Amino acid sequence: MASFSNLTIGIAVASFTVFQLLFHFLSSWVSTRITPGFKNLSQKRKIEWNSRTVSTFHALVVGGFCLYILLYDDAVNADPLWGDPSIVKLNIAITTGYLISDLLLIIFYWKAIGDKFFVIHHLAALYAYYFVLSKGLLAYFGNFRLLAEFSTPFVNQRWFFEVLGYPRSSKANIVNGVLMTVVFFVVRIAVMPVYYSHVISSFGTEGFQRLGFAAQSAWIISSVVLDIMNVMWMVKIAKGCCKVICLIGREEAKTHRNGKSA
Repeated sequence: MASFSNLTIGIAVASFTVFQLLFHFLSSWVSTRITPGFKNLSQKRKIEWNSRTVSTFHALVVGGFCLYILLYDDAVNADPLWGDPSIVKLNIAITTGYLISDLLLIIFYWKAIGDKFFVIHHLAALYAYYFVLSKGLLAYFGNFRLLAEFSTPFVNQRWFFEVLGYPRSSKANIVNGVLMTVVFFVVRIAVMPVYYSHVISSFGTEGFQRLGFAAQSAWIISSVVLDIMNVMWMVKIAKGCCKVICLIGREEAKTHRNGKSA
């Protein structure tokens, strides 16, 4: 029987409310004052801008908690399957509120920000986090998955630069693009062997058997689905990074030729 504590529900509801307020009010108010170019965007672009602003804020908040838990929460790290999930549940409750908020916005503003892969991503994550929040299972793995959020601010910043008209060859765009590629690879791809080694090592243990088929299925299926999408996104990001690097090379060659002929 699922059992959500009042604290967990309260945090999820508060998180949902805060992210809705950020999207509908605060993002536009702050962006107008920080970036004059925001006023010139189309309504469709403004919707996506606000969505990505909220996404970045969520990633920074949750990512910070996630790293703290990974480094200092001995109870969770000592027993990945059944370790005390108290702190992790608070962090995942925040993410649950965000995911539900974002899912509703994606559906409501489908023409502006609709994306079937994001819907699949959000539903897969919510399905897995249900077992952490309601039953206190798999807290370590739930927290580990949230490490991926560290790449989100760089991905969003790339889009911000693009809609503001920054040239792809600009220093800001190049630096962010390289960082985006490196961070995305580190927190979403390079960690896969570590993650799945922990998964495999738990197979057949007494703790694994106690999880039950539903939790086992949610854990494995959601992990595989999310990582398939991560690999797909990594390929696209790597191709984009290669184009930027090639663009730098052509610009340097052009400058060199012009310098010699001057």
